[in-house]
Amino acid sequence: MITIAQSDRVQEKSDQNLNNNEIAEGTTDPETSTTKYPYPKSIFFIISNEFCERFMYYGMRTVLVLYLTRKLFWDDDTATIIYHLFTTLVYFFSVLGAILSDSWLGKFKTILFLSMVYSCGSILMSLTAMPDLNIPGREFTIVALLLVALGSGGIKPCVAAFGGDQFKMPEQAKYMLTFFSLFYFTINLGSFISTLITPILRSDVKCFQDDDCYSLAFGVPGALMVLSIIIFFAGKRLYKVTPPAGNMLVKVSSCIGHAISRKMKERKTNPKAHWLDYAVEKHGQQLVNEVKVLLNVLVLYIPLPVFWSLFDQQGSRWTFQATRMMGFIGSYEIKPDQMQVVNPLLILVFIPLYDVLFYPLLSKIGVRRPLQKLTLGGILAGVAFLCSAIVELQLEKTYPVLPGVGQSQLRIFNGLPCAYNIQTSIHGADETFPLPAMDAYQDKYIDVTERSNFTYVMTPTQTNAECPEFRGTFHLGSELAMSYFMTRQSEIYEYEDDPNKSRTGDPLLRILVNSANTVSLKVTDVVHPDRLVRFEGNTTERDLIQLVSSTYEIEIGSFVESYVITQGAVNTLFLRETPTGEYISKDVVISEPNSMHMLWLLPQYIIMTLGEVMYSVTGLAFSYAEAPVSMKSVLQSCWLLTVAFGNVIDIIIIGARGFSSQAHEFFLFAGLMFVDMIIFMILAYRYKSVPTTEPTEQPKNTDE
Repeated sequence: MITIAQSDRVQEKSDQNLNNNEIAEGTTDPETSTTKYPYPKSIFFIISNEFCERFMYYGMRTVLVLYLTRKLFWDDDTATIIYHLFTTLVYFFSVLGAILSDSWLGKFKTILFLSMVYSCGSILMSLTAMPDLNIPGREFTIVALLLVALGSGGIKPCVAAFGGDQFKMPEQAKYMLTFFSLFYFTINLGSFISTLITPILRSDVKCFQDDDCYSLAFGVPGALMVLSIIIFFAGKRLYKVTPPAGNMLVKVSSCIGHAISRKMKERKTNPKAHWLDYAVEKHGQQLVNEVKVLLNVLVLYIPLPVFWSLFDQQGSRWTFQATRMMGFIGSYEIKPDQMQVVNPLLILVFIPLYDVLFYPLLSKIGVRRPLQKLTLGGILAGVAFLCSAIVELQLEKTYPVLPGVGQSQLRIFNGLPCAYNIQTSIHGADETFPLPAMDAYQDKYIDVTERSNFTYVMTPTQTNAECPEFRGTFHLGSELAMSYFMTRQSEIYEYEDDPNKSRTGDPLLRILVNSANTVSLKVTDVVHPDRLVRFEGNTTERDLIQLVSSTYEIEIGSFVESYVITQGAVNTLFLRETPTGEYISKDVVISEPNSMHMLWLLPQYIIMTLGEVMYSVTGLAFSYAEAPVSMKSVLQSCWLLTVAFGNVIDIIIIGARGFSSQAHEFFLFAGLMFVDMIIFMILAYRYKSVPTTEPTEQPKNTDE
């Protein structure tokens, strides 16, 4: 977000081609006898359009990985890969949009037409999330993401430049500076508001009989994207539209390609001092010299993608990390995807602080030059991932114990008024252990083969008509968790348990009732303003119920019991009916609730944002200062490509699925960042500016 805003701002401030722009007639100041030009009214439409578009992009991206896992049921790794592939395409399509704009359509038509594609994708995303329409979710989501990537990426390099076209230079240089400041603020404001609101729309609104509403979370940003087209088109009469003048990226690519081709043919018969000199005859000395300067700067770009591979995981891996934590602050619950709002909020705070506080302090310790600051920004990103890895190590202590290969779990729930002695053959010899009345037994580490059967005898310690002796077999197996509920009907209810936490982070509850007859069962959220009924059925329905963190009334017939469950918990509540019609209950924790707070993620977000401001702003400013004026647009395209390649790194590493521990993956990325910055420091030390020389030869009008 800051990257695009800053790159557009620096490019437009330094782009001398804007001197050819014209605006509406000015008026003459009688005191100075100079022409004063009014502030372009068209800027209002461009700024409003940008706010709506950024709201759409960041709003959709904020909830994307949760939608892919919770509604389309992709695993975390696959959802992360799709997220980063989408981001990669956005930045690749940015280069395509720049070529399309400069070479064929012009900025206005490119923005208008690709915004329509963008809107189609956003609308399709919302429609696909509506379960009642029965649209194939996975297939149409991919199509929608492709359309959004094409639209968002295609207009990305055009909007700020189109805004710059509205000013007459150099007469309105001050006005243009205020435009880019406002444009930059608008991007971050749209990001901040959408990142704050869309998780609320997703989580707190109920629609289509679901406890959430992804169709609304996608639909509101989509509606703003449609509004952005209306606003943009409404200003058509006021716009200063410049025709396409050719894309410098195409010219540079042609120059490099021609030089390589000629060198391969003539390197022995016609040796040159520099391989690019082979393109002088066709493209001219000036372009060749400027491409040399450009490539000299681009050598420093080689390590840059690694930073973006870390930075863009805020919306994927770090969001999944937040789902495994608790977010309550008093009565308010922070949504996992809402943690992303920290980044745009801190950017608005840090930008002015860098100029008045951070940079002066860094100067005192010797960090003054741009490449030093850029290196420090990358190191901060690595430190941020060290923090995330440390948090993950602590989180792993709260994760549920799951049966691995060659292991099984056994749970026995005694729903009877008698204590039992239980004898089994589980450990290779008869083993006896007591099980008190209305209590539970758990063994989470039983060594088994693929399928293992163990006999058992359950003998009551007292004579009671309600407490028969049980004989049978435990059916265990590798990676299985099996549970057995002892009831008064002289039977044991056997079921395959699931100790894993829900993918949403919401608590799970299984209710087992030992009653003489089947009676109604209802679970009511008493904290909800409307006393929302989360489950309604009868006592024969014993499946896991997904709830939200709250206080509940559990109604069994006419009996009512209060019950509290918190984020991430997996519990089993079993009850026994007494002769008087009352119920005795026992709550058993299968997997502990989330105990680490999401605020522990703040250090990594703060450090990453500190690194982002230093890395992106300093890097772009340095690049634009070093590059020739004609190469600044090419440099922006190359900068966007570093973001795309950074996400490709994520796709490769995460797609390899080489880590059983998320913490180890975070450590890998941190180490990769530190190694990358060592390489960058070597390149920076060897870097020498290449001055641009005046043209000495004009290109020929030949096509060899």
